[in-house]
Amino acid sequence: MLSLRALDGLSQKELAQLFNTSHTTIGKYERDEMIPSIEAAKKLARILDTTVGYLLGENEQADLFKDKKMLQRLQDILNLPEKEKSSLILTIDHFIKAAKINMM
Repeated sequence: MLSLRALDGLSQKELAQLFNTSHTTIGKYERDEMIPSIEAAKKLARILDTTVGYLLGENEQADLFKDKKMLQRLQDILNLPEKEKSSLILTIDHFIKAAKINMM
């Protein structure tokens, strides 16, 4: 959570104000001295523009969730009509395959 808060340029006090709690609570969350409830984790995830899984350290690909532009792109792809989404994913798959071959 600390890294996301820092990426957003928020102090503990600023995040606490958005979250409607004290900065000491935010500090306890960041030091793993206290675990937020599910509802609190959901609210923090919304404020920090991430997922509850990321906040709880359950994501192997954590860097993806730090990249807000990439997350927005993925959301945009998800919202495309099925035909366009399939075409775009196929294009991306081919590009990735070609890039991997070139790295050999």
